[in-house]
Amino acid sequence: MKRAFLVFALLLAVVLTGCDEKQVAKLPPPHRMTAELIGHYCGMNILEHPGPKGQIFVASLIEPVWFSSARDTIAFTVLPDEPKDILAIYVSDMGKAPSWDKPGPDNWVEARKASFVIESRARGGMGGDEAVPFSERAAAEKFVAENGGRIVSFTDVPRDYVLGSGNDKADGVPPRPTD
Repeated sequence: MKRAFLVFALLLAVVLTGCDEKQVAKLPPPHRMTAELIGHYCGMNILEHPGPKGQIFVASLIEPVWFSSARDTIAFTVLPDEPKDILAIYVSDMGKAPSWDKPGPDNWVEARKASFVIESRARGGMGGDEAVPFSERAAAEKFVAENGGRIVSFTDVPRDYVLGSGNDKADGVPPRPTD
């Protein structure tokens, strides 16, 4: 009887372990940024705008949704009318970007693991405030030292910050971050 119970316990452990492995979904890998991509909100080519970009994979859609700014990418996740079956959220890793104007086609970081610099002098997309993403906190700290702002996690980016007008600091020509 004791042996039968032990065998049953081992089989149950194997079955439950197998179930856990099947439930852990693998994130879809980020796509390469190309010149043909159009921003979800602005309807313009995403490469026409400086600063970090974003892409979101939604289970109910075949292709990722593209964004001209990291701020717009985050806004998509909090707006009530947007899909909520999000599989993965990628933003440009600006610590690995060649420059502010060229964020790089392949240097993505999963947004929920990134550090974001908000309230800096950096202007993104259409000249609005930007949430500048970094995969490494040290790169974010360097950016803050050069451009001001503060570092927050994905979940701590204020809703008002990503949904606001983004032009509160703009007075003519918006300041550009140090490349």
